[in-house]
Amino acid sequence: MEKQRQKEKQNNVVSFIPNGDYYFHKALKAIDKDQMDKAYKYMKRAAELSPDDAHVLMQFGILEMEAQNFEKAYELLHTAYSLDPSEPEHVFFLAEISGCIGMNRDAKKYAEMYLKMEPDGMYVEEAEDILDFVQFEEDEIEPFDEDDSEKLIVQEKARRYMEGGQFDQAIEVLEQLIEQYPDLWPAYNNLALAYFYVGDAEQARALLHHVLRENLGNLHALCNLAVIAYYEKEDQELNNLVETLKKINPFDWENRYKLGATLALIGEYETSYKWLQSMKRKGYGGDAGFYFWLAQAAYFSGHPEEGKQAWKILVEIDPSKEGLQPWLNAAEEHAEESLESNREFIIEKISSEYSTHRMFGFFLLSKSAYKQEIVAHPKLIDLSKYSGIEKLCLAYALQHRFNDRNPFEKNFVRSMEVAEELYRSTSSITLEGQYLFQMWFVLSERALKDDYPFKNMKALAAAVEYMFFSTINSNKVTKKHYAQKYNISVATLTKYIEELMGYLPFD
Repeated sequence: MEKQRQKEKQNNVVSFIPNGDYYFHKALKAIDKDQMDKAYKYMKRAAELSPDDAHVLMQFGILEMEAQNFEKAYELLHTAYSLDPSEPEHVFFLAEISGCIGMNRDAKKYAEMYLKMEPDGMYVEEAEDILDFVQFEEDEIEPFDEDDSEKLIVQEKARRYMEGGQFDQAIEVLEQLIEQYPDLWPAYNNLALAYFYVGDAEQARALLHHVLRENLGNLHALCNLAVIAYYEKEDQELNNLVETLKKINPFDWENRYKLGATLALIGEYETSYKWLQSMKRKGYGGDAGFYFWLAQAAYFSGHPEEGKQAWKILVEIDPSKEGLQPWLNAAEEHAEESLESNREFIIEKISSEYSTHRMFGFFLLSKSAYKQEIVAHPKLIDLSKYSGIEKLCLAYALQHRFNDRNPFEKNFVRSMEVAEELYRSTSSITLEGQYLFQMWFVLSERALKDDYPFKNMKALAAAVEYMFFSTINSNKVTKKHYAQKYNISVATLTKYIEELMGYLPFD
């Protein structure tokens, strides 16, 4: 990658016409300054303005590959190659990205093609590395001997025991196996899981840490530690492990599958989806486990149709899974839980096309354990799409200190205190109770735009509750009840009901 950037420095002619070439050179300058966000933006614009420029598409493809957007990178690099198949760099980077998405035959083909085209080229060593890896994947380095056969047979026996819930038998078989083959790390990993399933988490961890000491970076051991931390509710350890797992870019299919399945299990659906979806091209006919995890990762990362399609394939493989989709009872489960704890609901609200929904979503975010996760996500928060009031709601969720000398900010804080009064009144927000809060954010947005002062927060909360519940059952709702609930007079309640009525969206 660095070699490519050094080569680009040689051409420093910049057009002052804002065309693709102009943005392309701005992107190169940004790369030189290590301003990768700007570089990506400029290169994307260059590709949009010069869709038939193979060199621009190649450079954009390289940036997408570095960002781990492998499918997009493959599309760009393949297009660049199609436009100019005689350019050696297009061939080399097509070999590299083919390896990243598991297309080993293509990786081998293009790596060999590059070496023929440019035997003394800039990427000779890298191309040879690709060929070495593909050769390793195809088991051309070591023959399959009797010991290998025995290892596989015994591990398969242990796997069947574990799938049947016979963990003690699996432990016995695996203990004997690692005694005979003390560096057979897959057996250690399976043995650790067996111990965990019989309730010996301490022994499971000890085995996994032994693997990591002797076989540094063993992905299966890291994944299994994450699974244990997840089930044991050891949040800090889980967070540390997830950070590590997200940095790993597995080249081979077994590790990619393990990583994707583990991330789906612990709820890291978006990263899981990235890896599992990248494997679809190879095809996993007959592998029920693959489609089980792909369905969940796709559905819960915002690709519901793909998730449903994957589950359909799963049912064809294993008909017993019919009707067991994990999302079928999601609505019923959420009804029994507070929405503050419902990550998907919060994301849905802050991603809504309606401003008052986003305002409500940010209020939920302020109460949620998922706040840091959602805020840290690179795509969920987009300040450019928010109004001034929405930005204040987000700042409130992040516990920003407001300027009480600013009249608008002072009014805003008072409006949020009304929401807090409602929250204290309800103690939590349920699916049914959300509409009370949604009503308040509709009213408060309109009132803020009208410079309404929100003087009596308790009276306003009482007025909102009365207005909301009187629309549901007007016969049983009295002003006296809500006046007593908030320790105000009926006259005061009536006054604020009348004031808020003017902000109902009747127009």
